[in-house]
Amino acid sequence: MGLTSDKVLVSAVVLAVVLFLATVWLWPRLARRGWRAVVGRVGLLLVTQVTLFAAVGLAANRSFLFYGSWADLLGQEQDMGVVVDHAAGSKDVRVVGTQAMDVPGGGRPSVGGQIQKVVVAGDRSGIVSPAYVYLPPEYFQPRYAKRTFPASVVLTGYPGTAENLIKGLRYPKSAFLEAKAGRMQPMILVMLRPTVAPPRDTECVDVPGGPQTETFFAEDLPRAVSETYRVGTKPRNWGFMGNSTGGYCALKIALHHPDRFAAGAGFSAYYRAAEDVTTGDLFHGDDALRKRGDLLWSLDHGRRGNTSFLVTSSKKGESNLKGTREFIKKVKAPASVSSIVLESGGHNFNTWNREIPPGLVWMGGKLSAD
Repeated sequence: MGLTSDKVLVSAVVLAVVLFLATVWLWPRLARRGWRAVVGRVGLLLVTQVTLFAAVGLAANRSFLFYGSWADLLGQEQDMGVVVDHAAGSKDVRVVGTQAMDVPGGGRPSVGGQIQKVVVAGDRSGIVSPAYVYLPPEYFQPRYAKRTFPASVVLTGYPGTAENLIKGLRYPKSAFLEAKAGRMQPMILVMLRPTVAPPRDTECVDVPGGPQTETFFAEDLPRAVSETYRVGTKPRNWGFMGNSTGGYCALKIALHHPDRFAAGAGFSAYYRAAEDVTTGDLFHGDDALRKRGDLLWSLDHGRRGNTSFLVTSSKKGESNLKGTREFIKKVKAPASVSSIVLESGGHNFNTWNREIPPGLVWMGGKLSAD
């Protein structure tokens, strides 16, 4: 049974309840003096507490998907699988597996679409990163065989996994349902985590002498994907979206690269690159690079492109409300900005799942297939 399966969680909860009831039932018998009774009480309490914490931990992991499997939890390397041929495309994108969509008819790509697990190698950055690509049903239908599709890069927060975007935040399923309902056009999603040099949080910065993360996301990734899938190469063909750290990256990349991306959506984004123990020294004393990582500063001093932005926050529960309002004020023509401000919502999956479906519809309306 998988780490995130219902059976594992239910089993842990049932075991915790049984042990709790056993503790209540057996406690009078273990209330006597003597080392055996003491050991029995300590052992029963210890096992009950461990089981209770395990149940809570499994429930939290199932909600937030910190770990996607037992091997992930235990730090074991996972086999990437067998490389399979994928059309006649770029050698910089290798398909290493496929999975069906969790929708009616999901076993048939032309009905439910498909998620492909890939490995992307960046020519300029030298970065190699795993990713998932969601292809809508139309991609496999004969009548769309010669059509290109718009695409959006989607990033998790730090230190999330790309699986979070599929299981917890349900990007592919939401895109499928919104397109099926006619609220958005079919769109390809390229899903990754921002940590392309794990375990370091590089904040999508080209670190002097270090990982060239911005180059990977802004140049290598869209080029490699466009050479492999039927995605155009113009700015209007590409968007960027993400939550938390991924949201900061999405806004930053779209802001600084209007020649590559027409739109950027940041769910619960912050607006200045973090600098802490997880990032290390990102700027190496380069003040210009540090200012460039401040999106509010960049809006005042950087070049202005014809870029569309979407930002989100909550009146209660989010710490980025002030920064979000400042960002909105600083966006000037020819750029444009939209927002989602909830009455209440924390920095968590529940909040983002309320924002992602309308965010996908918004993104689909900003991009073009041709």
